[in-house]
Formats: sequence, structure tokens, C-alpha cells
Amino acid sequence: MSAPAVPAAPAWAACDPYATALRTGRGPLFLQRADGWLLPLEVERWCAAADAVDRAVLDRCEGAVLDVGCGPGRLVAELAARGRTVLGVDVSEAAVARTVTVGGQALRRSVFEPLPGEGRWGTVLLMDGNIGIGGDVPALLRRMARLLAPGGLLIAETAPLDIEERTEVRVVTPGRDPVGEPFPWARVGTPALLRHAERPGWRAAAQWTAGGRRFVALRTRAASSSAEPPKSTAVISSQRPRNTSADCPVAER
Repeated sequence: MSAPAVPAAPAWAACDPYATALRTGRGPLFLQRADGWLLPLEVERWCAAADAVDRAVLDRCEGAVLDVGCGPGRLVAELAARGRTVLGVDVSEAAVARTVTVGGQALRRSVFEPLPGEGRWGTVLLMDGNIGIGGDVPALLRRMARLLAPGGLLIAETAPLDIEERTEVRVVTPGRDPVGEPFPWARVGTPALLRHAERPGWRAAAQWTAGGRRFVALRTRAASSSAEPPKSTAVISSQRPRNTSADCPVAER
């Protein structure tokens, strides 16, 4: 059987509005559907330091952490400052560059391409709407299961509404023409994500709301450990040389 095709990096990865927003730390920036509907992107929050809600999520992380769609790197930087083993992954060169600047390690690559440490990550993060990557939630969940260690933890931030939408969008700045081709995206609320998690391989571990944001923790079914906020410490990584190439190391576990 041939290997599944790897989705190409979406057009927004190199588009000027997105890269400029990450470099400057300012919006406004939106995802735009074909019908003109706009979803605001919280550029200022993403480019700031991790806030109290973020930090509470990170308290739940176990083992080495992979932040999928790390953006400008606030979560990677926070975990690195705590001495945790953490790697950010993003298709945007600007996102990877900013993550390194703020003190994290990051790799420019699609999550559907081969990644370091596959099958050994203790926690994978899908924050800030990244459950929508690729526009196919079941496919993304299958990929997450292959990245996690047995019994590993997936923490996903869901949409604040009970919604399940698959669409195509572009990144736009008000008053300017869209750049690049449309790319697939999904918006998924907690009920829809939990329905997808009923498929073999996952069990729901926790769900909560904080600061107007909603989260779900899922665990692969290979272990029975608790998903409550762990107190385990990971191998310190903040003293290691930073590397954003394809050979970016992952701690041995």
C-alpha cells in the first residue's frame, strides 16, 4: 500500500500579511471564507507572552511536548523557560523565526510530514484553532495518534460554539486583496471533537472552559494514567543549542 500523500504547505504560510503580522506582533488579520465571512485572528495575543489561561493548559502537559502550529512561539517559550523539553512545528518561516527569537526551538514543517520523535511525544498541543489544520479533523486525529507515545495526551482548543465546519479560507488584511490560493480549514466545537474521539484509539480525558476559551484533553487508549495536571518534569532543554533545521533534536525519553 502506498504512503498517504502529504498535504502541501498552505498558501498563507509565505504570504506577506501573515508574515508581516507575526514580525510586527500586530493585526488586524482574518481568515476569509469564499462567501466573505471573516474570522479574526488574535495576532496580538499570540505574539504576547503566555497568559494565565495558557499557563494553566501547560500545567497539564506531560513529558516532551510538541506544539503543532506553534505560531510565534509563546507556548514553546513558556515551556522552555520551565525547563521542559518542547518543540514547535509550523509551516511559516516567520513563525519559526519568531519562536527561536523568544527562546524556543522550532521546525519549519507540515505536521503531516515526517517529524522528530514520532511515537514518543508525551503531549501534543493543538491550540488557537489548530484543530482545524488541513480541514479534516479525523485525519488530523489519526496523525496525532501516530505522534504520541502510548497513553499520550492531546490537548486541543476548540471553537467557542457547538459547530463543525469544513471550508476553504484565505488570510486577508482589511483593505487589501487576498494573497495566495484558498486552503482547507475546519472549525470544531467541543461536542464535535468528542464525537470524533469516540473512534478507536482515543478516550476523552477532560474538558474545560477558561477565559472564554474551550479545551479538550484526549488520551490514546494504550494507558490508563490520569489526565489531571501532572507534576512530572521533563529533561531540561533550554540549555541546548537551538536548531531550526530538519535535524532539530528531540530529547530521548
